Amino acid sequence: MMQFGLWSFAISIILGAFGAHAIEAMVSPDRLGVWETAVRYQAWTSLLLIGLGASRFSVSPRTLPLLATGIMIFSGSLYLLVFMDLSFFGAITPFGGLLIIGGIILAAITLT
Repeated sequence: MMQFGLWSFAISIILGAFGAHAIEAMVSPDRLGVWETAVRYQAWTSLLLIGLGASRFSVSPRTLPLLATGIMIFSGSLYLLVFMDLSFFGAITPFGGLLIIGGIILAAITLT
């Protein structure tokens, strides 16, 4: 859990810097805001995974798959939306959000 969180957090920092420096001039301010939302949700969820992995508490083994898949679907669909300029990727995003929320709730109710 912690290792995935660390890798994901590193990737979110890289993609945040990429958005701030490389694509800022190439996309509209609205699309840049979408990019920033993807980075923010990936970073926060990654920090949750790092925290859960570093704590002495345990959670359901299904928490990591829910949160990891949620990051990939939520942030990944937004990254693709910006990169490919295809708005239909936005229709996929809420499913990733639901997985993240489900992972957080599962962690909360199974935390021991």
